[in-house]
Amino acid sequence: MPYQSSLAADSFINTTIVITGGGSGIGRCTAHELASLGATVVLLGRSEDKLISTVEEIKEDGGSASYYCLDIRDEEAVSATLDAMLIEHPRVHGLVNMAGGQFRAPLSAISQKGFERVVQTNLLGGFLMAKNLFNKHFEAHGGNIVNITADNKNGMPGMGHSGAARAGVENLTKTAAWEWGPHGVRVNTVAPGWVASSGLDTYPDDMKQALRNLKHAVPLGRIASEAEISATVCFLLSRGANFITGQTLFVDGGASMGSAPALYPLKHSDKPTSETWNGFHRSAIPRVLQ
Repeated sequence: MPYQSSLAADSFINTTIVITGGGSGIGRCTAHELASLGATVVLLGRSEDKLISTVEEIKEDGGSASYYCLDIRDEEAVSATLDAMLIEHPRVHGLVNMAGGQFRAPLSAISQKGFERVVQTNLLGGFLMAKNLFNKHFEAHGGNIVNITADNKNGMPGMGHSGAARAGVENLTKTAAWEWGPHGVRVNTVAPGWVASSGLDTYPDDMKQALRNLKHAVPLGRIASEAEISATVCFLLSRGANFITGQTLFVDGGASMGSAPALYPLKHSDKPTSETWNGFHRSAIPRVLQ
């Protein structure tokens, strides 16, 4: 069975979309969906094995994909990679800044080096990608940027470095949308809540039960599939979103409504109150949720 997108077939025919962090998780899913809709996808990341695997999957499914291996925190590498990419793909239509990473720790235990590395990955890298692609291409041709943050409306206890960086991404998105809008560039942000992605399996054993209980803090009674995040990213990249810029779309089942659980505890049956949409034919349930 091919990818089951909620967008019209061939929505991205004759377009090229760049995806950082495209070798795994939501980035991999988004790459598959865009390719299934006719886009040529260019995947960027540090792990060449993951990039190769995803490119091979997409080609097996009949799509068009290639990759470049780099560290997006290195501006010289970003600049050189984009120069090479623009020779191979003279017209690029979109950028998805999906790459990110963090580790669990209270603020009091985060070292300066650890804080800086997370901020560099989640904020600086996306800025370097967007700035360089704008200067080299989007300023003259227009384009579309979708940044990925997280549900950080009420802070991110246990991951304060990531929350600070991702709040920066949201603000940077608004500035870029204002400054680059006159050049035909739209810039938006998607803020996922909890997602059944492979990243859940990277957390330590003492968090496993908490991960399984995440659904109890979501009004819709479940966590998202990767495809539900990808669908929102693809919508923002699509022509149907041509008058949307500078916005953050929360895809979190209502979990970001803050203190509501403490004032009005949610009572769920074993059956979720909404159906999961998962059009990604290659998705796998994280082990921690099985």
